[in-house]
Amino acid sequence: MQRTISRLRTLLRYRELFFQLVSRDIKLKYRRSFLGYIWSMLNPLLTMIVLTVVFSNIFGRGIEHFPIYVIIGQLLFSLMGGATSRSLNSVIGNASLLKKIYVPKYIFTLAIVSSEMVSFIFSLGALVVLIIATSVPITGRFVFVLIPIIQLYIFCIGLGLFLAQATVFFRDTQHIWGVVTTAWMFLSAIFYPVEILPDRLYYIVTNYNPMFFYITMFRNFTIGGAYMGSLDLAIRGAIAAGAMLLLGLVSFSYSKNKFILHI
Repeated sequence: MQRTISRLRTLLRYRELFFQLVSRDIKLKYRRSFLGYIWSMLNPLLTMIVLTVVFSNIFGRGIEHFPIYVIIGQLLFSLMGGATSRSLNSVIGNASLLKKIYVPKYIFTLAIVSSEMVSFIFSLGALVVLIIATSVPITGRFVFVLIPIIQLYIFCIGLGLFLAQATVFFRDTQHIWGVVTTAWMFLSAIFYPVEILPDRLYYIVTNYNPMFFYITMFRNFTIGGAYMGSLDLAIRGAIAAGAMLLLGLVSFSYSKNKFILHI
């Protein structure tokens, strides 16, 4: 508890650096882009159109509001995939700065995850446009989408910290992670109903895949859904986020003093 309070105080002390890192990261992401921030909306819309055209005849008949079903899964998984893949190099990518002055090492990972969250918020505009275009009613439960968003943000921070420290000592982590995220995407029911999975795989995905919790919860609050209660999903999502944050903080704290010897 004392370590947590100490980290929060340190973050507050370096809050200006944190905001500058987030701002720099967002500006670099859209630098030399003609469409700029608009691309945050166009990219998921275009990807959704492709997935809908390809998979609607296979899976779409059994899923109501299939385009929205697809774009929700795509948006949330893209947040996780982008935040974690970019977190891999968050420490070693700032080696020159870390060797010169004292800066909380975790602040680089936290800034990357936060900048991806900002981009995700921009991309939600694509979801709103699609909801309006397809005349899906927006109910009061839509406000609860904040629950899976916050849980996923915490989950990404923990996973990002774990991957960042692992990459310092084992550079092949970044190559392995690309394979892991590809497999993870196909096991998260982004463009198909989870019920079509074989029994054993269905059990694993619905009980042990955090991304399935967050995506399904978001869908339940947006277009409704018959699979699992939202409270059950919220509890599972909170446990997964808390466990991953704890793993990330513990592993990062244990390893951070050895970074200077390997970066």
